[in-house]
Amino acid sequence: MVADSAPRRATAPLLKDLNERTVLEAIRSGAPISRAEISRRAGISKPTVSLALQSLLEAGLVREAVHDPDGPSYGAVFFEPVADAALVLGVDVGARFLRGALCDLTGAIRARHDVELPVVDAATVLEAVIGLRDALVLAAGLPGDLIDGAVVGVPGVVDAASGLVRLADNVPGLEGTAFGDELEVQLGLPAQVENDINLAALGEQWRGVARGVDDFAFLSIGTGLGAGVVLHGELHRGRHGAAGELDYVGAGLGLDLDPCAEAVSGFAAEMAGAPGASTALTAPYDVRDVFAAARGGDAVAHAVVEEEARRIALHIVPLAAVNDLALVVLGGGLGANGDLLLGPVRERLAQWVPYPPRVEVSSLGEAAVLTGALSVGVGRALDSVFVNRARAARNSA
Repeated sequence: MVADSAPRRATAPLLKDLNERTVLEAIRSGAPISRAEISRRAGISKPTVSLALQSLLEAGLVREAVHDPDGPSYGAVFFEPVADAALVLGVDVGARFLRGALCDLTGAIRARHDVELPVVDAATVLEAVIGLRDALVLAAGLPGDLIDGAVVGVPGVVDAASGLVRLADNVPGLEGTAFGDELEVQLGLPAQVENDINLAALGEQWRGVARGVDDFAFLSIGTGLGAGVVLHGELHRGRHGAAGELDYVGAGLGLDLDPCAEAVSGFAAEMAGAPGASTALTAPYDVRDVFAAARGGDAVAHAVVEEEARRIALHIVPLAAVNDLALVVLGGGLGANGDLLLGPVRERLAQWVPYPPRVEVSSLGEAAVLTGALSVGVGRALDSVFVNRARAARNSA
């Protein structure tokens, strides 16, 4: 067979698609915006912009807007995106709570609810997601059929090849299941299941402290430990979807490096029980009490927090050394204590690695996972809404 060496030429439908996408993006980033300004920003002729606008208007993706309030309109027509052309459902499956929200195509939250789960297992979570979706639709006051899809964060690894959830010990019944497929059936919607810490990283990139940073990691320290890694602006999942599983960093070393809540409580008990120790800490040595006591000047609690900072820094070192990160964002119940942890963590990294990353506390807090879910959903919805509606409008013309 002789290879075809002739250059491939773009077809008319492909060029039309590209032009419409370019015009839509110009409107999304600059609304309210005139036809002339769209042409200038997109580098497309005014007649081509007019054709694209006609298709987008017929598809219900854009509409005419009031003129630019910052200047005279000179009779020009301005355009803006239709934010509620579609909605996105985002859900965060936590240790005790199910957090959910509906947002529109601009990312604006239309409804938000948190639900405390009576029991945390896969069956209960599945049922609760359905109920949460219905409650959010009611609260938003918008038709449920506007929901383009759902993105759900779970505490486990989503296997890249099979879609099965792995390493999900915190949610009984979730391990080894095709949870995304089950959600799609029950919701009647496209559903994407993603590791919760990966979503937290994407949330910080979209609306948090990592905006504009191409290489960073979100390190969550709470009842468990995990990291979401973003390289070159894209989430790095790894071959099996298990990138960032920092529980295994100390494997084979025989050292106690665990920075999670149970380990912190155990270390606090050990320190408080040492001969001559004077402390206000008492059993069960809840981590919140430890940090509160450290803020109050308790010497034993302060020593526990210093050890916690050392362990956190030890887990950042391999991330920083291998990936040369610009930023590490601390999150989770323990990671949120930046007033006590940031200083000592930064000091140790400055001593241990040649190019220490900047370390900051999450600016989104408990909303990081949910924000990431919505960011992924908006990206998918913009694409699917454009393809489905714009093509339907053209086909009916």
